Amino acid sequence: MSVTTTVEENHRKDPSSPEKEGEKRKQKWVFWERKWRRLDYFKLTASLFVHSMALLAPFYFSWSALWVTFLFYTIGGLGITVSYHRNLAHRSFKVPKWLEYLLAYCALLAIQGDPIDWVSTHRYHHQFTDSERDPHSPKEGFWFSHLFWIYDSAYLITKCGRRTNVDDLKRQWFYRFLQKTVMFHILGLGIILYYLGGMSYVTWGMGVGAALEVHVTCLINSLCHVWGTRTWKTNDTSRNVWWLSVFSFGESWHNNHHAFESSARQGLEWWQIDISWYIVRFLEIIGLAYDVKLPTESQRRRMAIVR
Repeated sequence: MSVTTTVEENHRKDPSSPEKEGEKRKQKWVFWERKWRRLDYFKLTASLFVHSMALLAPFYFSWSALWVTFLFYTIGGLGITVSYHRNLAHRSFKVPKWLEYLLAYCALLAIQGDPIDWVSTHRYHHQFTDSERDPHSPKEGFWFSHLFWIYDSAYLITKCGRRTNVDDLKRQWFYRFLQKTVMFHILGLGIILYYLGGMSYVTWGMGVGAALEVHVTCLINSLCHVWGTRTWKTNDTSRNVWWLSVFSFGESWHNNHHAFESSARQGLEWWQIDISWYIVRFLEIIGLAYDVKLPTESQRRRMAIVR
C-alpha cells in the first residue's frame, strides 16, 4: 500500500517582471580576475577530459559503442534526477538504504561530482534562487549559470558559505567515502570501459554520454530560468521547457519544481513527460519507495497563476 504525503510550497510572490530594470548583476568572469583553488583545477580537468573524449568519439565509432552511450546517459542521468535531486536534495521520497546508496552510486558515475557537493549546491540554489547568493543564476550570465560556475568554488563559498546544509549526508559513512574517493571511481569506470571495448567505449561512454548528460543537467540551471512557460506563482525566473523533458527525464518542468520543491513528481499534468517520476512511482508500487510527497489540490489552487 503506497503512502503519499504533501509537499512544501514555494509561497513567495510571483514577480511581475523576473528581470526588473537595474536588477541584472554584473556578469561573472570565471577564468580570470580570481584565485584558482585545487578543487577548481580538478573540476576543469574532468570537464576537459569529458569533452575531449566526446570530440574523439567519431574516430572510434562502433555500433556497440552507441549502446554504451545510451546506457551511460540513462543510468547516470536517472541517478542524478532520481537520487541526487529528488531523493537526497529534496527528500521527496524514501527508499531502503541499500537502494538509496545504489542509486547514488549510479549518479556518481555521471561525472557530476559526489553527493555531498551536488546536493549542497542544489539546496543553496533553492534557498537563494535568483538572488545575489544563488550559486548559478543566469543574472550573472547565461554561460555562467550553465557551466562556468562549477570552476569557481571560492566564489560559491563567498556567496553561500561552506557546505553546512548537508549534515544529513555527512553523518553517513557512505557519502563521506564517495566524497573522498570520487576520482578513483571514475578512473575505475574508465579502466572497465577500456577493457571491454577499448577507446571506442571510453570515448562514446565517458565522452559523448557524459557530455550530453552534463549539458542537459546544466540546461536546467540556465535555459529553464530564461526561456519557457510559467504556470505557478514563484518569486524566481523558473520556466517549464516541454521539449527538454524527455532528455532530462522530467527535470525541465522547472517552474513546477520551484513551486512544489519537495514533490517527487515534477510533470504534474498527465501529458507532462516525467520519466524520473515513473521510476519513483514504480518503486512505490512494488513497496520499495514510501513517504512519497505530492502537492495537494488546495496547494495547486493557491499557487496557480490566474490567466
